[in-house]
Amino acid sequence: MVFVLDTNKRPLAPCHEAVARKLLKQGKAAIYRRFPFTIILKKSVDESEIKATYRLKIDYGSRHTGLAILRGTRSGYG
Repeated sequence: MVFVLDTNKRPLAPCHEAVARKLLKQGKAAIYRRFPFTIILKKSVDESEIKATYRLKIDYGSRHTGLAILRGTRSGYG
């Protein structure tokens, strides 16, 4: 997934790599940061279009720590 910012640098919903490639090729977006890879849109987005809720999950492993971005507000385990 690719992080997306609007023209005011507000975070939007992440998009798939293919969608980001398409936006970059059409000139509708530009690369904002390479790590983590983030694009910034050249056209502003209406407030009503921003409605997804995301949360960060952290998996503390013995050697590595894993990170996941999940959509929604579900807090249960199954």
